Amino acid sequence: MPKNTFFISTAIDYVSGPPHLGHLYEKILADVIARWKRLGGYKVHFSTGTDEHGLKIQRAAEKQGKTPKEFVDYISRFFLNLCKVYNISYDDFIRTTEKRHEDVVKKIINKINENGFIYKGSYEGLYCVECENFYTEKDLIKGKCPVHKKELEIKKEDGYFFKMSEFQSKLIKHIEKHPEFILIQKKRNEIYNRLKIPLRDLSITRKDVWGLEFPLDKNFSQFVWVEALINYLTTIDYPNKKFKEFWPGAHLIGPDILWQHTVIWGSIIMSINLKLPKVLNHGFINLKGEKMSKSVGNVIDPFELAKKYHVDAIRYFLIREIPFGEDGNFSEEALKDRLNNELANDLGNLLSRVLTIAEKNFSGKIKKNKIDEKLISKLDVKKIENFMNDFKLTEVLNEIWTFVKSCNKHINDEKLWAMNPTDQEKHLYSLFESIRIIALLLSPFIPETSGKIYMQLGTSCSSLKEAKFGLIEHYMVKKGPILFNKIK
Repeated sequence: MPKNTFFISTAIDYVSGPPHLGHLYEKILADVIARWKRLGGYKVHFSTGTDEHGLKIQRAAEKQGKTPKEFVDYISRFFLNLCKVYNISYDDFIRTTEKRHEDVVKKIINKINENGFIYKGSYEGLYCVECENFYTEKDLIKGKCPVHKKELEIKKEDGYFFKMSEFQSKLIKHIEKHPEFILIQKKRNEIYNRLKIPLRDLSITRKDVWGLEFPLDKNFSQFVWVEALINYLTTIDYPNKKFKEFWPGAHLIGPDILWQHTVIWGSIIMSINLKLPKVLNHGFINLKGEKMSKSVGNVIDPFELAKKYHVDAIRYFLIREIPFGEDGNFSEEALKDRLNNELANDLGNLLSRVLTIAEKNFSGKIKKNKIDEKLISKLDVKKIENFMNDFKLTEVLNEIWTFVKSCNKHINDEKLWAMNPTDQEKHLYSLFESIRIIALLLSPFIPETSGKIYMQLGTSCSSLKEAKFGLIEHYMVKKGPILFNKIK
């Protein structure tokens, strides 16, 4: 992948039901990373989308008296709308029922077969419809699916298999040589240790299940977990110019599908002689300590949440509250607290205070002055860039917020409101430059709010190169609506 390009993808969402907060969290994480990379001058390809095949979808459609295609067409719109409501700046929204995806899947399956890694056989095992996956007895928790806590079905069928077992030692060596393959060390260790158990070949076809036709035998459909993973190649137009420009990239996923993205997908990628992507694995969002899941039925509707709270407040809260890679709890009380104390009080009041003084005493026009070195020393942009490069998004917000608080403290310590006009103007210029850079650094996290700040400052920024003090020759500011209303 050339140095000036960056490919990031979320997992494509399984459309057996409408989206919940966990889907949103993943999209926001990827969106923040994509927006940051664009600020850094990268040509970015950010993909998300929907996974639309499998037995679970087939059964859900039957319950509603719809064909599978009618069902997925309906549900997919909710995920597309989720991106719109929350300002997710994707470059491609892929659906696995699209013709372009079917074409790429055929190419990949044929290539795997040509390389000698597909054979016909039979398999019997315990099958979870929710996971679309087989399990062995040792995988189960109290005799039930380890992910969904549901009874499994005994499933036996003839079909085609992928020689995944042949890639066991290669995957182990890859993890040893490239620990960055799996971002979070705890999860990396889990996969590494699990790979020490003999790896079984993978059943890659199904009988009488809604899905893409298997290219080698029209009597079978494809196993959804193989076909769906290939979306990452479809979205960058494998094997053409765009693919060569952006691959391998990074997949941002949840912990429950880490095995599929590292071992199954890793083996497939190795079988067609491509470089392996990085896997950025975030944690679960829990409600009262339990993972949010459609299957469990304890989900929060992100559309209803957006009706109650500012979208940027929700984006900010999820990143600030939950360190990348860790599980975190969601509560509306914690969301209100962050919104009222940090977004409304700290950030909103900072902007309002300096705008009020500038308009009252200088009619909004503030000329360039010497920068207050003591104030700007409180912000370390390089440190923030390093955090972002390591995907430490919560730490980035911590650093920015320390500077927001420093700016407010500066106003109080210097008694800005009581200064003579000459000194006041000097401090106002440094503060406006500080707010401009704060808005720039926050723009990947709260893009709508950053835009509102720029409008009131009478300027805008689109590059990290502009995160330098003293760039603006003069400000012509105009106070606008408050950034965030407090919530009781």
